[in-house]
Amino acid sequence: MDNKPGYSQFAGEMLKQLPKGIFLSVSTGEEINTMTIGWGSIGFMWQKPVIIVLVRPSRYTYSLLQKAQEFTVSIPLNSEMKKSLAIAGSSSGRDIDKFGTLNLTAQPGKCISSPVIGECGLIYECRVIFQQTMDPETLDMDIREKFYAHEDYHVMYFGEILACYKNSQAD
Repeated sequence: MDNKPGYSQFAGEMLKQLPKGIFLSVSTGEEINTMTIGWGSIGFMWQKPVIIVLVRPSRYTYSLLQKAQEFTVSIPLNSEMKKSLAIAGSSSGRDIDKFGTLNLTAQPGKCISSPVIGECGLIYECRVIFQQTMDPETLDMDIREKFYAHEDYHVMYFGEILACYKNSQAD
């Protein structure tokens, strides 16, 4: 089943929701977590459709992502998820079970082991094909001062989009 052609068809919906928050989820088999992200990108690199997500090493998701080397991006297509996005973005998976606390359904992915969020209408499943820690010396000074005053630089994960689909269970 090839779900990749739709990645660009749905890119506008993803980019519209991204500043409001979308869910990044990952599982190592024994551990599962989701977090809210508000920065990222979607495009085409190395002859592959790619999503770029940013995760700080201080985040619980970072250690899971380092092990799993795959992730899902679940995009809510309605405003009913605003509270869940706020809590998932301000609480750590080290301290709470976000899926249980927020009543989110950890639905199996179609191509990878990391779950998708059943309540979200648009799904991307990705495997990490490149990652790089930000180099502060090459970063614009205004951005460094505004977003990295504590020098907690992100790791950028480039995920090849293996599947992209509308989640009919979210309706």
